[in-house]
Amino acid sequence: MSTVTRSIENKNTENISREEKRRRVLADSRPRTTVSFYRYVKIPDPAAFRLRLLSCWSRLGCLGRIYVAGEGINAQMNVPTENWEEFDNWVQAQTELKGVPYKIAVEEGSAPSFYKLTIKVRPKIVADGLDDTTFDPSATGEYLNAKEMNEYIDDPNAVVIDMRNAYESEIGHFEKAIRPDVDTFREELQLVPKLLAAHKDKKIALYCTGGIRCEKASAWLKHQGYKNVKHLKGGVIDYKHQVERQGLPNRFRGKNFVFDERLGERIGDEVISHCHLCQKNKSDVHHHCQNQVCHILFLGCEACVSKYDGYCSQRCRLFDKLPLATKKFYARYYNQYFRGSQFKKARLNKS
Repeated sequence: MSTVTRSIENKNTENISREEKRRRVLADSRPRTTVSFYRYVKIPDPAAFRLRLLSCWSRLGCLGRIYVAGEGINAQMNVPTENWEEFDNWVQAQTELKGVPYKIAVEEGSAPSFYKLTIKVRPKIVADGLDDTTFDPSATGEYLNAKEMNEYIDDPNAVVIDMRNAYESEIGHFEKAIRPDVDTFREELQLVPKLLAAHKDKKIALYCTGGIRCEKASAWLKHQGYKNVKHLKGGVIDYKHQVERQGLPNRFRGKNFVFDERLGERIGDEVISHCHLCQKNKSDVHHHCQNQVCHILFLGCEACVSKYDGYCSQRCRLFDKLPLATKKFYARYYNQYFRGSQFKKARLNKS
């Protein structure tokens, strides 16, 4: 590792706690712009590309989670708004990123969307479980804009598929969409061709949060023999911007789940999901269980979150009162044998 590389790494990996990082970010009152973008592009040396990103984005005060691979980049981040122009100029000057479209967040939260900058080299920019040598990942479906997506929803000869996980579609989805009950994208890629077997001759529209999952999914479905496969350009995020700019009807109901501290952004006015604790009151607000061994993400209404003091159950609340040594022993056992989904399961309703 060169001296320059070591210097960049050391600057970005200061030995400070998560709480201290959060405190420092919260103390920085500058407005931030949350943005996501991706591109499938050949990157011969992902590690060197990562360092290039890290050097510039650290200097500009960017925060976020970015994955780099030989196949491209997948970025979700925020940028100090005062540095946006410099950030944009630098990104567009990179050969691999020139012309890349941004998805600007529909809304910012009361706190920053990210608290640290993490850039990782991965085998793939999205974990899909597919062997890319068995099909052509570049043979993707054509794009749909917001107006065309609305037309597909109303077309009896078309079918709309939600390519997100069940915990995402639970709080928001397009009208009439098929919503697979899965926890991961790789599960969905195996299930969706079976769900579509009865619709093989229909027009197919895919959608996801920002578009990246549908790039691979549309190519995979075409490889599976589905001819007329298209996908929503820019995903739910850009759909919301398009309907507002063009004065189109908004056919998305509820919230769009996002993978940052906000955990969701409002797209439609409706609240379509229910509290996981009482299963009666409507709620689309996610909470992490206060029991750090559990830390599951659940939907909770104000009454239940208050009643259980932020825990997902009475059991977790009681467990958290045990001596620290007992909790540590149980945590090791639980994580080794019982660690399940990050999200509390809820039966998908028909709404």
